[in-house]
Amino acid sequence: MSVEKINSPKNRAAPQILSHATKIPGLIFVSGQVPVDSEGIVVPGGIQEHTAQCISNLGNVLEVAGSSWEKVVKVNIYLKNMDSFTSMNEIYEKLIPTPKPARTCIQAGKLPNDVDIEIEAIAAY
Repeated sequence: MSVEKINSPKNRAAPQILSHATKIPGLIFVSGQVPVDSEGIVVPGGIQEHTAQCISNLGNVLEVAGSSWEKVVKVNIYLKNMDSFTSMNEIYEKLIPTPKPARTCIQAGKLPNDVDIEIEAIAAY
């Protein structure tokens, strides 16, 4: 089985600890994306802006990997605070194509750099 490591030039690189995605025949496993720009700086705003940035970062990786949001089959969302669930969902519903993929959303104890959200995905290609 072939295994390909993928990184998007549009996202902050972290090759010393992970690849943005790993591609195997038929599937792409996208690492969790946090709400940072290409320089690794958390974008301004609250949970809605941060959700949009995570979705954009995931989209960048999916594109480089030869896939898209339309082919995402599973999403895992990690929230700093479950009280943000409704506000996050407002943006998620607008930005993720229908039919929506399977999804899990949990409150995490603490996320990298104390961000309020991290999203990862599994996609077909």
